[in-house]
Amino acid sequence: MKQTSRRKLRTVFDELFKEHGPQRWWPGETAFEIMVGAVLTQNTAWSNVEKAIGNLVAKGRLDPAAIMAARNDHLAGWLRPSGYFNVKAVRLKNFCRWYLQAGGFEQLDREETDKLRRSLLAVNGVGRETADDILLYAFNRPVFVIDAYTRRLFARLGLFAGDEDYDVMRRAIEQVLGPDVPLFNEYHALIVRHARESCRVRPRCAGCVLARGCPSVQ
Repeated sequence: MKQTSRRKLRTVFDELFKEHGPQRWWPGETAFEIMVGAVLTQNTAWSNVEKAIGNLVAKGRLDPAAIMAARNDHLAGWLRPSGYFNVKAVRLKNFCRWYLQAGGFEQLDREETDKLRRSLLAVNGVGRETADDILLYAFNRPVFVIDAYTRRLFARLGLFAGDEDYDVMRRAIEQVLGPDVPLFNEYHALIVRHARESCRVRPRCAGCVLARGCPSVQ
């Protein structure tokens, strides 16, 4: 794995923040809504998740007990805009069952971060990225989220190879930057914004704020 300095990572953040400004992530009125969004956003655009969450709100079902009480076909129908709605209905119920059995937010928030992460990962349908989204944005824990956008951007900038194991890359970034929830929150949001607009699969290097120091400029 490549050695990445704090100065390099902070420079990327500073340039992205200067270009895009604060992203105000993660959208959600409550911690539970943020968790639901993290489960539903797998393999779909956020705009579709918002529609699904809107359906839950309209039906008075944006509540773990109400979701558990809903018929599976009804829940799947409300989640239809998020795609893979039958699978996501099962996953969301799995998550809500765990959440309720664990005692809800206040009880879970007392857990040490590593223990809470292991507990999340034991829920069927919750992978490492989803767990870390929940830890960072719902529980305000200093966990850096690694997604495809992060791998693409940091690999093109020469900061990482891009094919590191998820947790190897996550821990390396956390160690270099130090535990900083506001920084991790904003950094991940800015990476997503920039990767969608400029650092796409087919990059739009012209006008990219990071182009000057990027070895992959085309």
